[in-house]
Amino acid sequence: MNGRTLKARTQCRDRWQLAAAIGALLVTMLVAACSPRPETLSPLSPDAVILAFGDSLTAGTGAAPGASFPAQLEALSGRRVINAGNPGEVSRDGVARLPALLDEHRPDLLILTHGGNDLLRRMDPEQTRANLKTMIGQAQDRGVEVLLVAVPAPTLLRLRSDPLYAEIGQRLRIPVENGAIARVLSRDAMKADPIHPNGDGYRYLAEHIHRRLVDAGAL
Repeated sequence: MNGRTLKARTQCRDRWQLAAAIGALLVTMLVAACSPRPETLSPLSPDAVILAFGDSLTAGTGAAPGASFPAQLEALSGRRVINAGNPGEVSRDGVARLPALLDEHRPDLLILTHGGNDLLRRMDPEQTRANLKTMIGQAQDRGVEVLLVAVPAPTLLRLRSDPLYAEIGQRLRIPVENGAIARVLSRDAMKADPIHPNGDGYRYLAEHIHRRLVDAGAL
């Protein structure tokens, strides 16, 4: 093999290596661009209003007055947090109740903690999913951003958040607090009864919702 042939082969090999490196870089950039990014929220001004909407877990059943998670979140966040919890409510009734509250209070953010009574009553999960999406849409249609809080499905084994909440968050690209309620209801020291936190449990929930709002950029 003469020097000219060896040089040509070396140049050809170098070109292939360069092309392969460029191709790998382009693939990496494409994967990064298509990968899900952490969902964010707009920063809340000091005078922002947060509407906490849900059932007994929002109302604060099981704890003393003033110990609900909305009350404790208000203290943590420095923002006004309206407690719009209605014990015993199922999601279809939440769909009917939410619009008037959104129009009345004009919140900057909705914290939606709903569907727990649907799960307890073994209602159709697809209908629950549709109702949660409808409530999220009711807020977004009014320019209100949403943080969804996951509720665990009833089980005899270890409590875990029902996967429908994470699925909704991913599909609608909204942030989800996906675990705090399940952890609270897995610990006797933080429960008032099998399905409701006590004051310590609500404080734990408020702290984790606050942390999720910080991570999402709202606070």
